[in-house]
Amino acid sequence: MAAGAERVIRARAWFLGSRIDYREIERGGAVALGPLTLLVGREGYRITFRFGVVVLVGLSAEQEAEILQGLRATVHHPLPEPELEEVDLLIHPELPERLDSEGRLVLREASVARLQVVAHVLAKSCVLSYYERNVAEEFDRIEQIAQRLTRAAGPARGKREILNEIGKALSIMGRMVGRVEVAEKPEIVWDDPQLDQLYERLATEYELRDRDRALSRKLELISRTAETYLDLLNHRQVLRVEWYIVILIVVEIALSLYEKLS
Repeated sequence: MAAGAERVIRARAWFLGSRIDYREIERGGAVALGPLTLLVGREGYRITFRFGVVVLVGLSAEQEAEILQGLRATVHHPLPEPELEEVDLLIHPELPERLDSEGRLVLREASVARLQVVAHVLAKSCVLSYYERNVAEEFDRIEQIAQRLTRAAGPARGKREILNEIGKALSIMGRMVGRVEVAEKPEIVWDDPQLDQLYERLATEYELRDRDRALSRKLELISRTAETYLDLLNHRQVLRVEWYIVILIVVEIALSLYEKLS
C-alpha cells in the first residue's frame, strides 16, 4: 500500500426507538438487504436495522442531520434522547482488523459486506449501552426494595409501582432477545469465513456477549426481587383481610351476647 493511501471514515450508530418501519423508507440506491443498506452520495452509507438503529458511515454532519430528520416518521416509540455510538474506521489492507491503540477500527477494505458487519456490532453495542444505563437506574431502585426485605421492613411502594418494575424488566428482555438478538450471529457471516472471523473479533472487542449476559442477570434479579416484594404485599393484604374478618366475627359475637344479656 502506498504511503498516505490509507483513509479514515467515521461510523455512527443511532438508537432512535423501539422499531424502524422499512416500508416507509425510500429504497432508491439500495446496495444490500438484511440490513437495508443504502448508498448516500459517492461513498457514504445508511444501514438501517428494524430494531430501531440506523448506522451512518462516511457522511457529513449535514447529511446525517437530514437522514435522521427524514427517519422520524418511520420510528415507533422514539426515544427522547437517541443513544449514539461511534467509531473511526481506518481503511488499511495490511493491518489486522481490530481496534488499534487509538481506538480506531481497522478494516482491510471498505466493502459493503465489511461495513455491514461493523454496523451489526455497533448497532448491538449501541442498544446495549442504552439499556445498561437504564437498567442501572432501575437496579438502584430495586436494590432499595431488597434492602427493605433484608430488614423485614414494611412495604414502601404499592402494587402498581412494583408491577411497573416487573413490566419494564420483561419488556427489555423481550426486546433484547426477540428483536436485537445480541448473542446471535448475523446472517451475512454464515457463509463467509472471513466475515465470520471479523464479526467474532469485533464482538469480542465490544464484549457483546459478556455485556448481554450481565444485563440479562440484572434484569432477572430485578424481576425476581420485584415479584418477591409483590408476593409480600399480597400476603400482607391477605393477613389484613383475615384480621378484619376475625374482628367482625368478634364484634358480632359481642353484639349477640349483649342482646342476650340485656
